[in-house]
Amino acid sequence: MLKRHVAIIGGGISGMEAACIMAKSGHEITIFDAGEKLGGHVAKWDLLFPNMRKGEEILATLLDQLPQSIHILSNTIIQNIERGNGGYIIHSALIDNIFADAVLFAGGFDTFDATRKEEYGYGIYDNVITSIELEDKIKEHHFTTSQGTLPKRVAMIHCVGSRDEKVCNNYCSRVCCVTAVKQAIEIKKASPETEVFCFYMDLRMFGRHFEELYREAQEKYGIQFIRGRLSEASENKDKTIIVKAEDTLLGKPLKMTVDLMVLMVGMELSKSIVPLVEKMQLEVGMDRFIMPLDEQLYPNKTKQEGVFVTGTCTGPKNIPETLNDARSAALTIMNYFDQLSNKN
Repeated sequence: MLKRHVAIIGGGISGMEAACIMAKSGHEITIFDAGEKLGGHVAKWDLLFPNMRKGEEILATLLDQLPQSIHILSNTIIQNIERGNGGYIIHSALIDNIFADAVLFAGGFDTFDATRKEEYGYGIYDNVITSIELEDKIKEHHFTTSQGTLPKRVAMIHCVGSRDEKVCNNYCSRVCCVTAVKQAIEIKKASPETEVFCFYMDLRMFGRHFEELYREAQEKYGIQFIRGRLSEASENKDKTIIVKAEDTLLGKPLKMTVDLMVLMVGMELSKSIVPLVEKMQLEVGMDRFIMPLDEQLYPNKTKQEGVFVTGTCTGPKNIPETLNDARSAALTIMNYFDQLSNKN
């Protein structure tokens, strides 16, 4: 087998998994990652649904499986990729003119910037936080308000930055509903006396066991679900938050005071790879994620020969979907190399 070189843009779980498979098959792999450590967003999560497994455990397993032959360039921003010598030449500030036979985009996603929803008060009111910040509190066993007290009442706001025409994100981010349910359960475990309210548009519990988790949240933990979208939030003098919404099942307006409001932020294509996507003239959809060559038949190919995509580059995915897509991408690239060898 002819040894080929693959440049992987992004060191999250999709990039790591694809790198592992191709390196074990004898190919040379370089991972370019903008961060200091591999792992992407999974490194930030405490427990993962539906089995409440540690995110660190998933990450440690993936890291342990990485062959030592893989080149990892951390803190590296790729400035340009150009066609040349039958492949691609990678330009970065750290190391320039790296040749690759194929390029795999695995740059992942960014979480939605909640300050774009000004009416929710994020960045204005101390006790309005995102689901990412709540996860940090849970991970550090420091689940308190900005005043350092246990909240008596918490509101979880679904679909922040997703299914929202005002911010030009009409798509579902897939994982927000189940994340809200998971975090609501964790709140109740940490503070059984705390009341938790989930404000949702429609509950979309993708995945095996997720529906059971939703039922358990209601029946075992007493978490309350209100079908209604938040219209406005404001702050009292004591730093509590006034939530104004409409209960769409009852058709009535609703007003509630809570100690903490959590915004379940969705996914957007990572800003770090947008310039490269534009320079390489890769097609993007209405959702601004990268369009594959064919969503059914060739989900990991692009219209540019030798350029491939995996993970949340092509849209929101959960962890199992992301890892499976990475395995698919690795096989697709290796099949591409076989075809090149047969031509030669």
